[in-house]
Amino acid sequence: MEDWTEKYRPQTLDEVIGNDQVINQMKNWANQWKDGKPKKRALILSGRPGIGKTSAAIALAKENRWTILELNTSDARNANKIKNVATSGAINETFDDQGRFISSNKGGRKLILLDEADNLYEKTKKNDYSNKKDYSDKGGKKAIVDTIKITNQPIILIVNNYYNLIKGSGEELKKIAKLIKFYNPYPNSIKNLLKKICLKENITINQQILKTIADRSKGDIRSAVNDLQSISLNKKDISSKSLNVLGYRDREKDIFNILREIFKTRDIQNIRENMMNLDIDPSLLLLWINENLPKEYKDFNDLSKAYNSISLADLYLGRTYKRQNYRLWSYACDLMNGGVATSKTHNYPNNKYNFPLWLKEKKSSKNYRNMRRSINEKISLFCHNSQKKGTDFFQNYFIQMFRNDIYFAIKMKNKFNLNENEIKYILGDKNSNKLKDILSSSKIKNIKPIDEETRIDKEKQQEKLQQSLFDF
Repeated sequence: MEDWTEKYRPQTLDEVIGNDQVINQMKNWANQWKDGKPKKRALILSGRPGIGKTSAAIALAKENRWTILELNTSDARNANKIKNVATSGAINETFDDQGRFISSNKGGRKLILLDEADNLYEKTKKNDYSNKKDYSDKGGKKAIVDTIKITNQPIILIVNNYYNLIKGSGEELKKIAKLIKFYNPYPNSIKNLLKKICLKENITINQQILKTIADRSKGDIRSAVNDLQSISLNKKDISSKSLNVLGYRDREKDIFNILREIFKTRDIQNIRENMMNLDIDPSLLLLWINENLPKEYKDFNDLSKAYNSISLADLYLGRTYKRQNYRLWSYACDLMNGGVATSKTHNYPNNKYNFPLWLKEKKSSKNYRNMRRSINEKISLFCHNSQKKGTDFFQNYFIQMFRNDIYFAIKMKNKFNLNENEIKYILGDKNSNKLKDILSSSKIKNIKPIDEETRIDKEKQQEKLQQSLFDF
């Protein structure tokens, strides 16, 4: 299913909801490039995740027919890579989508777009986990500053935290780049966007539901669209009950933003602070990380070290529940978040994050597990033993006896008052032909137990043996 955040991404600046003054500033800056070069050749778009910064930048480029050279700090963060890609793009001319050369004198421009620019690092990191050359991400900010000074093409830096960007060697950016702050759009604007999406998708939905989704998003447009898509999965008529799927968690940071920060950044303190705003059980987050980690980290050493952190986190979670010592949670969270984040020594492209497969399978087998639990409870109650022993007996003996001896099956059906679904579960697909005979309890009179005569003989012999023992 196509991601609605991409499907309904704004194509023009007028389609970007909220931040009208910000949009006007971006338009004015783009017009200055038509007349030559503006005084400040770079924009810094700052604001919390999901409010439309990247969408606005892409819409600006499409509106002005600029080709886009998009970089992510996960793709290029050190000085050499930035110079090879961004700097060369900034000083050279551009081509259109058909490969035709367009001179900047005739309006041909390319937009150099650097996302997550506040995650540019300056410290040198040596790769101790590979036999390859040492990995270094030194000088990324300085390379960006130098690129802006000599650029012949527009540059946009997108950040969540402006102050992380201007720290250290990034301080000069305050002078050479124009800061534009994005603010949370009004819930009513988000509601209208969701309404338009519903109309295009032919979805019937109550307006109050849309208002609830918009209010819960707290200005995060991406989160609101994702929520709408999740409750509309395989449905065209949405009721208020569908909101139960979303829960009532704090939407300050959703799970996708946390995953993005873990996989794309190394700012442990920022990850930890954002985790505090996400109302999610650490064991559930561990499943999300485990599901998407092999798709994200392609280097064997990075993946191995990250999985080592996950295994240690799982160990601490197990001790937490076993000992009821929830102070150990913090160790588990730091290992699964910071440990995985600092395990990478390479840069990887963006990926689409998937829902944990284990949870999907567990949900699909919920009815079977409930059925098995119900049967175990009946057996344990009758036999006066624990459910653990009842489970062992059910799995190792009861099922085989039930499938192989129809007399036993009918007797147990009556004894435990087993319903049709429970009998189907015990028989399995291969023995489904016995279901009618077992359900027809009257047939028990016409069915003799297997080796009935032998059983009676053994009982008589046992009685004689007991009598002889007592006589002695």
